Amino acid sequence: MKIDFYKYQGTGNDFVMIDNRTNDFPKENTSLINQLCDRRFGIGADGLILLENSDSTDFRMVYFNADGNESSMCGNGGRCLVAFANKLGVIDESTAFDAIDGLHHATVNNEIVSLQMIDVEKVNNFESHVFLDTGSPHHIEFVENVDAIDVQTKGRSIRNGAPYFTEGTNVNFSEVIDKHTLKVRTYERGVEDETLSCGTGVTAAAIAANYEGKINSNSVNIKALGGDLTISFDRNSDDQYSNVILTGAANFVFKGVFEL
Repeated sequence: MKIDFYKYQGTGNDFVMIDNRTNDFPKENTSLINQLCDRRFGIGADGLILLENSDSTDFRMVYFNADGNESSMCGNGGRCLVAFANKLGVIDESTAFDAIDGLHHATVNNEIVSLQMIDVEKVNNFESHVFLDTGSPHHIEFVENVDAIDVQTKGRSIRNGAPYFTEGTNVNFSEVIDKHTLKVRTYERGVEDETLSCGTGVTAAAIAANYEGKINSNSVNIKALGGDLTISFDRNSDDQYSNVILTGAANFVFKGVFEL
């Protein structure tokens, strides 16, 4: 059987996209997904995303890490899937879709996608870091010079260490550039490496910076290795965050076919 795939990237976070509304793709085949994401022996990607039918929304997002396992929410992946759905004609300029962490609303205009993330009800502030969940779990450390950090080594150590252990966490290192801007680098679990960008990660870093008073604005510019993003949000009196919006480019790269 031949299956069409599409390659998309959002600020360097890249994904294999498959229209699975016919349910032909064998999504239980972990080794196949891992092979397709392999950068030497496959298509190459940080993850694989299926667009599937939904009974209540425009479509359903099913996301797999590069290791082949189904994972939690991916912000840049969600933005790329919205661009993909628009290319397929499934949606026009606005949409509502289902993901593993619930309902998401989004808009797309000239490859710029704004994605509403889940509300953040709790920010856990520790002496050396901040931890919160933006659809995926994120450990955030603020540093003076993020370019000097060995993200691969330090990120892996934190990802597998206490208190995260087997479940693990994504790890973000963030530098405050000015009162509106952060530079963020992320080690992603499932990819088990630094990625050029992480949507849920930069969202977590922006909220953590606001929570700690490092940035007072409710709109934060993000500089990731793969490009620029913007995070906006509302903060209420109970330090909960709602109307969290992740905005940036989501670009089609190429289309191909593989045979099962």
